[in-house]
Amino acid sequence: MSILYDEQNRMFKLDTVHTTYMIGLSEEGYVGHVYYGRRLEGFWGKYLLRMQETPFTPAVNKREKNSFLDYFPMEYPTGGIGDYRESCLNVRNERGSVGSEIFYESHTIRKGKPVLAGLPAAFGGEEEVQTLVIICADALLGLKVSLSYSVFEKEDVITRSISMQNDGAERLRLEKAYSACLDMDNQEFEMLSLCGSWARERYIQRNKLCPGRQLMSSVKGESSHQEHPFIALVTPETTQETGEVYAMNFVYSGNFIAQAEITQFDRVRMVMGIHGEDFCWNLAPGESFQTPEAVMTYSDCGLGKMSRSFHDFYREHMIRSPYKYRKRPVLINNWEATYFDFDTEKLLAIAKEAKKNGIEMLVMDDGWFGKRSWDDSSLGDWTVNEEKLKGGFPNLVKQVRKLGMEFGIWFEPEMISPDSELYRKHPDWAIQIAGREAGQSRAQYVLDLSRKEVRDYAYECVAKILRSAPISYVKWDMNRQLSDMGSACLLPEAQGELFHRYVLGLYEMQERLVTEFPELLLENCSGGGARFDPGMLYYSPQIWCSDDTDAIERLRIQEGTGLVYPLSAIGAHVSDCPNHIVCRTTPFETRGNVALAGTFGYELDITKIPEADRELIPKQVELYHKYSGLIQTGDYYRISSWTDKKPLDCWEVAAKDGSHALVTCVNVLGRPNVRSIRIRLHGLRALSLYRLEGTEEAYRGEELSSCGFLVRDLNEDFKSRLYHFICED
Repeated sequence: MSILYDEQNRMFKLDTVHTTYMIGLSEEGYVGHVYYGRRLEGFWGKYLLRMQETPFTPAVNKREKNSFLDYFPMEYPTGGIGDYRESCLNVRNERGSVGSEIFYESHTIRKGKPVLAGLPAAFGGEEEVQTLVIICADALLGLKVSLSYSVFEKEDVITRSISMQNDGAERLRLEKAYSACLDMDNQEFEMLSLCGSWARERYIQRNKLCPGRQLMSSVKGESSHQEHPFIALVTPETTQETGEVYAMNFVYSGNFIAQAEITQFDRVRMVMGIHGEDFCWNLAPGESFQTPEAVMTYSDCGLGKMSRSFHDFYREHMIRSPYKYRKRPVLINNWEATYFDFDTEKLLAIAKEAKKNGIEMLVMDDGWFGKRSWDDSSLGDWTVNEEKLKGGFPNLVKQVRKLGMEFGIWFEPEMISPDSELYRKHPDWAIQIAGREAGQSRAQYVLDLSRKEVRDYAYECVAKILRSAPISYVKWDMNRQLSDMGSACLLPEAQGELFHRYVLGLYEMQERLVTEFPELLLENCSGGGARFDPGMLYYSPQIWCSDDTDAIERLRIQEGTGLVYPLSAIGAHVSDCPNHIVCRTTPFETRGNVALAGTFGYELDITKIPEADRELIPKQVELYHKYSGLIQTGDYYRISSWTDKKPLDCWEVAAKDGSHALVTCVNVLGRPNVRSIRIRLHGLRALSLYRLEGTEEAYRGEELSSCGFLVRDLNEDFKSRLYHFICED
């Protein structure tokens, strides 16, 4: 049993293979956090609730209730009653007052995990996961608050979410409804987060946690390029292999907050949920609200263990696609090859040359519909432009498949151009504030997905094309953030629901898509990597990582992404040089080696690249087929990082059974008088013999792990190598 309840001490114990999470109840029924860390065998630690310390609990000392509430380690803190730290739940009643106070009523423990209606969420069988639901209530408001904890024992992960049910007689307004809170003593924590911008997403950032509130957040309507729905608190000097890590990741694709706060008593409160800005949800009598899920893990073996826990969890319990462990086709996308300037002949020329070199799929990107010759028109008019695609769309697909290749296509279903037939017919379908000219971004507006008729239209546009020809792959893009938040159909008092209703509408559309086309390979994208989050993984097994395909810039982007997400989810392509974004020229071999740490494909005009580069493509495709299974299922180890100002960027993927390992090294900046660099490998069998493929060299596993391996002859800028170690036992 991974979840136990000690009735005498009124404590809950949630165990994974390596961790324990403990919850205790006060005399009054406050639900408090006791412990999270290394696995414990007994029910210990209730004294950590500190109920015997001044000012004692309200049952003993009512005159200092507020002081107690501002000190007690709450599992789910509520606002307006005297806890002045960050609250997770703010409720306004019909008289306009904000305040709620919840007390334990009952609990249930069950095998398996319930679905979250309308939301992406982790899944697992009855032998894989157990769920605890602690039911609390605010008797005055008639509000029932259920705290859900699902324990994925094998992966060392606990997921958390909250549901609210209005059992009272008056309408309530939820002005804040977070998904998780963790109260604990400060251990001189540092906060690790992922941040950046367009074309440089998810850079790793690490700073000492200071008194007050430090946060990552988005109010852009998506998880965003700039800040990521992930936060980790780490003890000082934590490395890949050592130190303690407390991490949370949010299964949501809209506005979020991930915050850590050091309080006056040197305690830490860590919270995660839907951002409270511009959020207000009306809860009429009998109605309920469900928060998205937060994924939580603890590691006492450094960041590497945290990463592998997240990777295993997302592969096994979040990604549903049949492509989860299926070899994905090597594709070539025409975007950087042609941009909007293409026709049937040009696409077929690319396809023919690609096929000769082992590439398996042609993807037609933006510009195939309406009057789309630039980015300033036709979004929403999803009809094929037959001036470009002479003979029609099915004819193009037929000719590509006749070559022995699969076909994929790009859509941006959530958008509408001011210059489009759809906007001229339905201007109110765009999100906008009545009477105010809405701001454009990339010459486009956003469709109001809170409206069923809009969702139905957008979905049918995509589905009609997919029904017209055998299409294997869809790239679902979203190239701007939300602003000017107003819906023509929501009542004035419900406008604060628009952000969340938009995300729910997006999820509904993608659920319909993967249900009607279950064999479709779906890749989500948002101007590159602005919606790379666990919510999207529930619908697509891969997400476009960044519009920046420069191999050197991708080292930082993919390192930050791989810190949380499996490599098999990272959309990565080989592109042309000089790179279209940073104008850097890197060796074609290095571009291929970096893209191998992802889904692998090409983003270039294969008919125009140098012959020497084109000759490398069949070899790169062969490497992909050789290593794709290992990259999809293996354990990821970060060995050396360019972000730490080291010249060598290096990572390893080791088979879970230790049978082989692939090491990738990229020398970012050459240094004089360096003959070799020593690296240490991981995940190998200590006493087994490993042969370095392509050489006569052989090493014991413990030798490679403890003594290390010498990387030689990588002094040139941007040069890279792959090292494949194969167990011979």
